Amino acid sequence: MGIRVEPLTPQAFAPFGTVIETDPLTAIAINAGYTTRFHALAEASVGDGHAIISIFRGRPRDLTVGMLERHPLGSQAFIPLNGQPWLAVVSDTPDLTNCRAFHCHGNQGLQYDVNVWHHPLLVLGDAQDFLIVDRAGEGENLEEIFFDAPRGLDFS
Repeated sequence: MGIRVEPLTPQAFAPFGTVIETDPLTAIAINAGYTTRFHALAEASVGDGHAIISIFRGRPRDLTVGMLERHPLGSQAFIPLNGQPWLAVVSDTPDLTNCRAFHCHGNQGLQYDVNVWHHPLLVLGDAQDFLIVDRAGEGENLEEIFFDAPRGLDFS
């Protein structure tokens, strides 16, 4: 049985982190009204490291889940730059039976909380660029676990 793909909503994703998208409740007019700032949509957690901003280019891959990773020392935010839909797979434990998959619209980013198990970037269609905010610094900030029997995704 595949992992059911569900829509990304702030409520559904709350156990794993924060959805990053424009929210009228955080809107502030700046620059003489020519710019709207959507303020403080997420807060990066970097422990004793420092926040860095990178661009990741995700390429299409087989849409199965055969591994999970987590970052024990900092959060990790993904903000799509191309406006294309993509997928996020998360779990509260390092096993495939508890995985949840989220269909993210091209205007929705997210931030994984510290220690949240997740699958690496899954793009739909062509290669996509993502703005990434995460931690750099001393210490091992990546744990990975691989599974013998990957699970597919269920889009029904």
